[in-house]
Amino acid sequence: MTTGRPWHPERLFYLISSARHFAKELQDAGYQVEYVKSKDTISGLKNIVKRYGKLPISCAKPSSFKQYSALQDFGVEFVENDFFLTSRELFSSWASSQKSHLMENFYRKQRVRLNILVEGTKPVGGEWNFDKENRLPPPKNYKWPAYLTHDRDEIDLAVAKELNHTPKNYWATTRAGAKKQLDYFLKHHFANFGPYEDAVTTENWALHHSLVSPYINNGLLHPSEVISAALKRFEKGDIPIASAEAFIRQIIGWREYVNGMYWFLGEEYRSNNQLNAKQNLPVFFRDSSKTQMNCMRNVISDIEERAWVHHIPRLMILSNFALISGINPQQYLDWMREVFVDATDWVMVPNVIGMGVHADGGTMMTKPYAAGGAYISRMTNYCKGCFFDPKKRTGEDACPFTTLYWDFLDRNREGFSRNHRIAQQLRGLDRLSDLPELRVRAKEVIKRSGEGTL
Repeated sequence: MTTGRPWHPERLFYLISSARHFAKELQDAGYQVEYVKSKDTISGLKNIVKRYGKLPISCAKPSSFKQYSALQDFGVEFVENDFFLTSRELFSSWASSQKSHLMENFYRKQRVRLNILVEGTKPVGGEWNFDKENRLPPPKNYKWPAYLTHDRDEIDLAVAKELNHTPKNYWATTRAGAKKQLDYFLKHHFANFGPYEDAVTTENWALHHSLVSPYINNGLLHPSEVISAALKRFEKGDIPIASAEAFIRQIIGWREYVNGMYWFLGEEYRSNNQLNAKQNLPVFFRDSSKTQMNCMRNVISDIEERAWVHHIPRLMILSNFALISGINPQQYLDWMREVFVDATDWVMVPNVIGMGVHADGGTMMTKPYAAGGAYISRMTNYCKGCFFDPKKRTGEDACPFTTLYWDFLDRNREGFSRNHRIAQQLRGLDRLSDLPELRVRAKEVIKRSGEGTL
């Protein structure tokens, strides 16, 4: 957990301090708790067996294939993992009955099954999905509400000292702090979450996002209580349906779907590389100062600061660059697992391999999430003042995203030829008069990104 890989120190601090606080809360509640430090889980369990004999050991089903296999081989007894609203068996039953595994189909089933924002079998507000209303760019002269900061206690400081890390104040490490964060979001950010959920701006690092994913993923909050609190707030009547639906979809839709797909697709799914992407991870992914691209520099420096950015920088900037430049999926997956405070294996494998870099050939997503500089210019303020021009495909100041987007389509033209969802984009290639120059520029962009000179 702390060695062997370049884990983000904020991620380690959050996870370890949360565990220490949880152990303390159990002790305060009267439970007998033994907190064991060891090089890995199995080594710790072996030490316990040496001390207490071969007593029954039980645990919740782990959240990764690797841990599940290791614990199963050790002989522990599993109980159902209740961090989710959908059991693996129920999801598998749904997925096995589908010709394609569209999240939207699963989400609608979830709404009815869980009786959330429905009237019988019909959606509240007349629509299942209000995405079309939730794609506004960052507004001008907008006052973003402040976000909470979290004080550090003795346990936090002790963990920080062990890690030789000065902790930031972005993430709570107790259940009380997590509940406070949820309440603050519902009071101050929920109403405007929807319209700007896809926007990105240098003016605010969190916009109206909830920041509760780390707490749900390690159990400080349960998804059912988050949904219950959101619905209670919505019922007051001053939260737009588009914001309520969008937030609830992230939890009962995307979160449950991604976890279900992780287990349904199997352990070997992570090894997919059907676009044959071979480039090494660019230097600037490890050091934001190694690029002139405003978007990449700002997003990665945000990650360096607080181990978090919201879903659009993850998908349409980081993963988009990895996709169109041909970065090896497994290298990119490793990096994503290491640097995010809310990263777990079940989250990152489907999101990266399936959604982010289309390495599965379309098993999860029917088209690749590829975009040029025009998208970034429209949905962020990063292009303002950037050395690169999002409108240019060739030349020294051509936006790398724009160049690589067209080069990506060109490189994969044959493989995508039967995909009707990107047929229009492929036809656009035939209208490019500068395609030979663009190919040369793309090779230069990829070379310089590897050198840290882009």
